[in-house]
Amino acid sequence: MDMMAMVSSMLAMQASSTRMQVAASFIKQNADAEKSAVMTLLGAGPNSAANLGAGVGGNIDVSA
Repeated sequence: MDMMAMVSSMLAMQASSTRMQVAASFIKQNADAEKSAVMTLLGAGPNSAANLGAGVGGNIDVSA
């Protein structure tokens, strides 16, 4: 194997490694966004009623 083939092979491996790292980062960000969306829909996120003060979000008397 000549020197040029070895160098181009090594550069291709480095580029492939970089692409894999970027892809893994995108997948993780997407998974985090999906988790946040599900937690929001389920009401179990940081905006849930558990963080509200006493009496907030209770029943409202509309008979008056």
